[in-house]
Amino acid sequence: MIKRIHVLEDDEDIRYIIGVLLKDEGYELQLSSSFAELKSKLKDSVPDLFILDVMIPDGDGTDICTDLKSDPFTKHIPIIVMSANDQNKQKSIEAGANDYISKPFDIDYIVKRINAQLLK
Repeated sequence: MIKRIHVLEDDEDIRYIIGVLLKDEGYELQLSSSFAELKSKLKDSVPDLFILDVMIPDGDGTDICTDLKSDPFTKHIPIIVMSANDQNKQKSIEAGANDYISKPFDIDYIVKRINAQLLK
């Protein structure tokens, strides 16, 4: 069964790179550039994994992580938080993130981290 990953990233270039990378790995993707867009897309389908950027226009990725982990429909879904600021790592873990990836990231590294979460 094909796994679906929802990527919340406001940077169009990073969203594109992650999208191409994960499609090449055989994943189905949902891409959002805002929390409002993510919430809207969740009405249609729930992913197997979330990848959240910390800094987005309408919220903070760690707060969104907390929201997703407190929602009965999404609390079981693994979340990987990404940030260019490593000071967000501890905050992300405390918010319930299953993993944290620093930007810029190595492509092979992000694939390994995603696979590790989806195989649990």
